[in-house]
Amino acid sequence: MTNTKGKIKVIKKGTQPAPQPVAIVEDQKSTREAAREMVSTVTNWVTEFKQRRSTETRQAIEQFFSQQPQANGV
Repeated sequence: MTNTKGKIKVIKKGTQPAPQPVAIVEDQKSTREAAREMVSTVTNWVTEFKQRRSTETRQAIEQFFSQQPQANGV
């Protein structure tokens, strides 16, 4: 004969270990903080790159237009 009934585990009040959601929340916060820090760092890099590129472009345009046009000797 096979037993089709499942086993039931009885847990009495007070014998259950206390859940530790605080540790999980702290881990999530530190993970979130690390992610925010990385995003901030990359955003700063992109901003600096754009500023550098803008400055270089402005200098190149100023240099190009500051040259005197050459007179045709015709």
